[in-house]
Order: sequence, then structure tokens, then C-alpha cells
Amino acid sequence: MSNRDPLAYCRAMITREEILVLGLTAGVVGSLVGGLMLGIGLGLVIGGQHLGWLLVLPAAPVAGMLGYLLARKLAKRLTPP
Repeated sequence: MSNRDPLAYCRAMITREEILVLGLTAGVVGSLVGGLMLGIGLGLVIGGQHLGWLLVLPAAPVAGMLGYLLARKLAKRLTPP
């Protein structure tokens, strides 16, 4: 066991700055897109347009999906070649 090779070193490391920027970007973009969909959809529903529910119901999942896509983009950039 003492003759094992050391683990391969991965030069691509996630820094605190990248995590902070990812969280802030995902939060801001998700809030803007989800809030916009929610606001427009509820405005349509209150105005009697039932088609507005097509914007209201997926507002939160779409907002979360944007954060997920940003995280995958960061993870793809950090994987070793």
C-alpha cells in the first residue's frame, strides 16, 4: 500500500470567486426570467386570458434550469482535457 502512485493532480480547480459569480449570476438571471414570466402570465390570467397559465406554471422550473445550465457550463470548463 505504501508504494501506490500519488493521485493525478488536476490543475483545474474551482475558486471561491467562480462559485460566488455562479451563484450571483444564477440568482439574478433566474429571478429576472422567472419573475418576468410570472408577472406577464399573471397579468394575462387576471385579464381573462387563460393562456397566461402557460407562462405562470413553468416560471420557477425555467428559472432553476438557467442556474443548472450555468453550473454545467462551469463544470465543463473545469474538466481536464
